[in-house]
Amino acid sequence: MRVVSGTAKGRPLKSVPGTGTRPTTDKVKEAIFSMIGPYFEGGDVLDLFAGTGGLGIEALSRGMNSAVFIDMEPKSIDTVRENLKTARLAEKAEVYRNDANKALGALEKRGRIFDLVFLDPPYRHKFGDELMAFMADKGLLRQGAVIVLEHESGYEYPEQIPGFEQLRHAVYGETAVSIYRYVSGEETDIDKDEGVQE
Repeated sequence: MRVVSGTAKGRPLKSVPGTGTRPTTDKVKEAIFSMIGPYFEGGDVLDLFAGTGGLGIEALSRGMNSAVFIDMEPKSIDTVRENLKTARLAEKAEVYRNDANKALGALEKRGRIFDLVFLDPPYRHKFGDELMAFMADKGLLRQGAVIVLEHESGYEYPEQIPGFEQLRHAVYGETAVSIYRYVSGEETDIDKDEGVQE
């Protein structure tokens, strides 16, 4: 794995030791950023279930101002820290070991608001939409924030989630990516791209 583009382009990223973590492949990562960017002019990113931190690091490399990385596994936290150092992006990042819901509650208390969120829970968990609703309820999302939800391709999240509009849905082998925009209570007419199926 490596950083695909931006200021840290080409820098290698370590995998989490063991087999419990499923890193996003470079191919899928490149596809995600071609859909949501590919580059950014600032903003704050949250990488929940961070694993290696590859997605959040890629977002920082492509122009986001700051990132918060959350994971429960100590090995993942160590790997994220190492990868941030390798990418020379550690000064733009905060890394916390915590349960997702507890972490979101702590971020709410600190008044954090995000423009981009990566959600990549273990495939056995099908609560991505619940986490999105929880973040919206806690005021953690800026209007227009983009949510990138990775999940197994055999499972489909609804196109319509209250407060969110699905922008894209793409399948890459066993991995699916559903991209949503936070539209709050507004009746926003979003230009929807044709869904990508590969």
